[in-house]
Amino acid sequence: MQIEDILRSGPVVPVIVLDDADTAVPLARALLEGGVRVLEVTLRTPAGLESIRRILAEVPDAIVGAGTVLTPGQLAEVERLGAAFAVSPGATASLLDAAADGSMPLLPGTATASEVMTLLERGYRFMKLFPAEQVGGVELLKALASPLPEARFCPTGGIDATRAETYLALPNVVCVGGSWIVPRDAIKGGDWGRIAALAREAVSKLSRA
Repeated sequence: MQIEDILRSGPVVPVIVLDDADTAVPLARALLEGGVRVLEVTLRTPAGLESIRRILAEVPDAIVGAGTVLTPGQLAEVERLGAAFAVSPGATASLLDAAADGSMPLLPGTATASEVMTLLERGYRFMKLFPAEQVGGVELLKALASPLPEARFCPTGGIDATRAETYLALPNVVCVGGSWIVPRDAIKGGDWGRIAALAREAVSKLSRA
C-alpha cells in the first residue's frame, strides 16, 4: 500500500506505546473490533519491535506501522519485519536517503514551512505535523494551505477527540494521530472493551467530520 492509501483508511491512527509485548495482540484485536485498522506502534520502548512482530503474525487484518523511527538502521529493521509503513517525528537527510533506497512508505515529520518545502522537494506529499498542538496546530495548517497546497498532513501531538474534529475539517488534513483511544491505563489493565469502545466512538464521530 502507498502511504496515501494507508492514511485514508480511517480518520485516526492510534499512536501506541507498549511496555509489554504480551498486550500487543489483544490491543490490536480490540482496535480492529472498534473499526480502526491502521496502527502505529512506536519504538519508544524496548517492547516496540516485538509488539510489531506479534501483531503482524497474529492479526493479519491490521495495517501495522512503526512509529518513532529515527535512524536508517531502525527503518531497515522494521522493513525487514514486514511493517506496512514507518513514521518519524522529523526528517533527517540520512533517514530520507534510506527511505528512498527502500520500498516501505515513510511518513516523515514536519513542524515548519521550510521542512514542508524540503519534503515536497524530495517528492513527499504526505507528512506528519508534529508536535501539532505545540507548533501551531490548526492555525499553522491553515496558514500553510495557501502557499503549500500540495502538502497533506497527519497532525499528531496533543490531539484529543474534540480537537480531532477541528483538524479533520481542514482540506489539507487526511487523518489525525492520537493516543486518546489507546490510554495507557487501559492497556496496562487489559481493558480491551474500553479500547474497542473508544475506537468505535472515534470512527463513528470523526468519519463525519
